[in-house]
Amino acid sequence: MTANQLLDQIQFPADLRRLERGQLPQLADELRQFLLGSVARTGGHLSSNLGTVELTLALHYVYNTPEDRLVWDVGHQCYAHKVLTGRREGMARLRMQGGVSGFPKRSESEYDTFGVGHSSTSISAALGMAMAAKLKAEDRKVVAIIGDGAMSAGMAFEALNNAGVADADMLVILNDNEMSISPPVGALNSILTRLTSSKTYNAAREAGRHMLGFAPPLLELARRAEEHVKGLLSPGTLFEEFGFHYYGPIDGHDLDALVPTLENIKKLKGPQFLHVITKKGQGYKLAEADPILYHGVGKFDTAEGIQSSKGGKLTYTQVFGDWLCDMAAADPRLVAITPAMGEGSGMVRFAGQFPERYFDVGIAEQHAITFAAGLACEGLKPVVAIYSTFLQRGYDQLIHDVALQNLPVLFAIDRGGLVGADGATHHGSFDLSFLTCIPNMVVMAPADEAECRRMLSTAYALDGPAAVRYPRGSGPGTLPDFRLDTLPLGKGELLRAGKDVALLAFGSRVAPALAAGEELDATVANMRFIKPIDAELVEQLARNHSLLVSIEENAVIGGAGAELARVLEERGLQTPLLRLGLPDRFIDHGEQGQLLADLGLDADGIVRSVRNARKNPS
Repeated sequence: MTANQLLDQIQFPADLRRLERGQLPQLADELRQFLLGSVARTGGHLSSNLGTVELTLALHYVYNTPEDRLVWDVGHQCYAHKVLTGRREGMARLRMQGGVSGFPKRSESEYDTFGVGHSSTSISAALGMAMAAKLKAEDRKVVAIIGDGAMSAGMAFEALNNAGVADADMLVILNDNEMSISPPVGALNSILTRLTSSKTYNAAREAGRHMLGFAPPLLELARRAEEHVKGLLSPGTLFEEFGFHYYGPIDGHDLDALVPTLENIKKLKGPQFLHVITKKGQGYKLAEADPILYHGVGKFDTAEGIQSSKGGKLTYTQVFGDWLCDMAAADPRLVAITPAMGEGSGMVRFAGQFPERYFDVGIAEQHAITFAAGLACEGLKPVVAIYSTFLQRGYDQLIHDVALQNLPVLFAIDRGGLVGADGATHHGSFDLSFLTCIPNMVVMAPADEAECRRMLSTAYALDGPAAVRYPRGSGPGTLPDFRLDTLPLGKGELLRAGKDVALLAFGSRVAPALAAGEELDATVANMRFIKPIDAELVEQLARNHSLLVSIEENAVIGGAGAELARVLEERGLQTPLLRLGLPDRFIDHGEQGQLLADLGLDADGIVRSVRNARKNPS
């Protein structure tokens, strides 16, 4: 008898549905232990996936997937789903180049009905699928599984508002593991939920509505009475007002409650809402005790847990966090804003030292940016700490609410460029392209840690919007000091004088450009500013070299190289320009350095590209 005697029998959900319901708790235990061991060997998202084992089993047990559609939100909770849908062996290469993605991905499996990576999209996508089934007269069920954090985004409520009036046959499951509004979960709650989701209860409710339809005042009185009674038992009034039938909350780890409730709801028509309570890290005491630490993990020993790392190279995120505290101590006008990424953006110390000036607005990037604009209107100096990939979600607000009004908001943009294992949904591939086209914006990218600190001070001192864009992880190791000095606006610097070829590098690509410059005996410039670009330096280099090479960790279309090309054209300079950057395609997941090498953006790749250009001039 093996440790995974049931899990070994499951290749696809059809195998799962052949089990007796009484076997599901044992399968849940086996699946949880498999996930714990698997993620410990590969790294990945742990706490959230341990918390959704029973829910995932119940969904695939009750619904006829993939014909019925499961739409996961973000995907931090989809590992059990991947194991149950034919990818158990593939989990050995989770988030590795050529391996299984850490998020649902349509090209990977027919069971991944919608590709995700950014939160709060599931209800909108599920509504689209439900309406498509209705229009095509197809009898299928659609379920959106959304976390309580993702419910803080306006997009989720926009979708709820639309779904209620669309009268679509769909179920929204709120996977709640933190919300304090939830009442205690117990046997009474499960009984009430099973009762109110049952066919008998809902048939009686519809019959009552039909009978009272002849007397609208009585119907309205009955509806209000039902809402008030249910409101005493559950926090579902809000969702009922959106047009959903609300059930719950129930224990998301109790299969004896989950399975019959889902079986009942599956038979119902119209929009349904099920509220389940789960615990992040369920079944692994260390993750239960510290779900944030175990949210995204590297490889670790399950017996010893994650060991605190001491020493190591300073990351750009830490440079920002230290600068933020130092500048806040120097200027009481500074306020800091994050859309639910306080830990990831390095703001924990700031939140502790300046709690009244720290604003975590939840997963609400649009609100975060306009909120910052409002603060700036009143004379404060907002700093918005945000990942490049998430800034995309607030682009309209960035243009209309900040830049158009020329408000002094500093955007500290983390994870600019390739981020590695999280892949295409999280790479910061486009920020230089979409920022430089906006009037009033100042955009800069540091070559090292010390320059990052100086750029943050430079951006903060401006009386208008500015962005400092830095990569994930560590830089070359140039340690910053504690000063808050600034850089001259729009001025780059020459790092190396060479012959024939000039390498004009931006941000993270300065260090590999310098190494390539040594081998090529090329001139190397740290351009520092993408906007305003140092046009005088560009012209000087163009007049004294036969080839210019722009190097950036951003989409080559519309990026820093495009700014160089614009300067050359405006000044009538004919010097050839070779533009190196991210190609016009989405980059898959893999190890950060290997991805850059594969794209020719490391030192060796730069040398190869320059030599090829010299051999084959266009």
